[in-house]
Amino acid sequence: MTATEVRPARKAPGGTADAARPVRLWAGRVSFRMHRRTGAVSVGALLLAGALLLVGLCLGAYPVAVGEVARALFHGTGDRLAVHFVNQERLPQALLAILVGCALGVSGAIFQSVSRNALASPDVIGFNSGAATGAILVIVTFGGAAASVAAGAIAGGLVTALVVSVLASRGGLHGIRLVLIGLGVTAMLGSVNSYLLTRSSLNDAQNAHIWLVGTLNGRGWSSVQTMAVALAVLLPLTLLFGRRLRMMELGDDLATGLGVRVNRSRLALTVLGIGLCGVAVASAGPIPFIALAAPQIAVMITRSPGVSLVSAGAVGAGLLSAAHLASGQFFTVLVWADRQIGWIQVAEESQRNNLLPVGVTTAVLGGVYLAWVLFRRRGTGSA
Repeated sequence: MTATEVRPARKAPGGTADAARPVRLWAGRVSFRMHRRTGAVSVGALLLAGALLLVGLCLGAYPVAVGEVARALFHGTGDRLAVHFVNQERLPQALLAILVGCALGVSGAIFQSVSRNALASPDVIGFNSGAATGAILVIVTFGGAAASVAAGAIAGGLVTALVVSVLASRGGLHGIRLVLIGLGVTAMLGSVNSYLLTRSSLNDAQNAHIWLVGTLNGRGWSSVQTMAVALAVLLPLTLLFGRRLRMMELGDDLATGLGVRVNRSRLALTVLGIGLCGVAVASAGPIPFIALAAPQIAVMITRSPGVSLVSAGAVGAGLLSAAHLASGQFFTVLVWADRQIGWIQVAEESQRNNLLPVGVTTAVLGGVYLAWVLFRRRGTGSA
């Protein structure tokens, strides 16, 4: 399945081409070109993520009114429980959902563009599994301090990426080969992770299992700060290579003719993609689906001739924010349905605990998304 296809310039309703327009920031010191529709979709996705954040601050096992949320956010006054839930639990988790979703969306866009294959996302080609292996080793060996788990996850992702890249780049990097080798590495690492869990203590295995599912529950401001600093460093560097990435989508020979150093650019982009994926996994665990689907959803909505890093990051932020809100309200909906129907049999303690990991929700969405993609491509000879 090809990730990107070169298409003619889009036509606006009046019949003229929807050409990319220059965008200048900081008095012209930074400039880039962006299609108007791509910019609108990116802004819309970020606004949706912000709206979901505000809704998430109000909803939960302890509902908080809009006025109480405003007082807690801007003044830190009001009901003490409301201030605690809004400022110390819901707000950092909602912000982390936006940051992690953005990192995963951009990372997925990088790998799909470099390999020119829509299945080449970090959670498919083994990078997430490698990061999980590194984190489990740290949890089992050193007890699982937050900083050491993050370092282990990033190191595991880097080592896995190196192995997959070396195996897949013999004779040139091909998307199908990268996906197949990544799937094999993912399967092997899954077995390694299961073995490590069986050899660890009950407490360590429980902590590792919770982390492996992918969750934002229990994350605080330290995770938000780490993620924000990482994005502040990695995202500007990634956007600087965005122009080269678009040229590389046309093919190595044409990109070289346009003055792009393909091998160096591919290496730099791969390192940046691994870094974005690594910090996301270190902060929230291996969350599936977002890196796979966000770039392609952005392409479909923007009708872009290729994957856009900006729109992919914005759509990723919106997707993970929606999944986080849905996860938080899952047991609440079940309790309400139980009261209406009477046959679901769910305890209200589940509503109060509110601990459904967001990775479970994204995995379900990912399965539905893949089924939909395969249904759309039936009879086309591609998958």
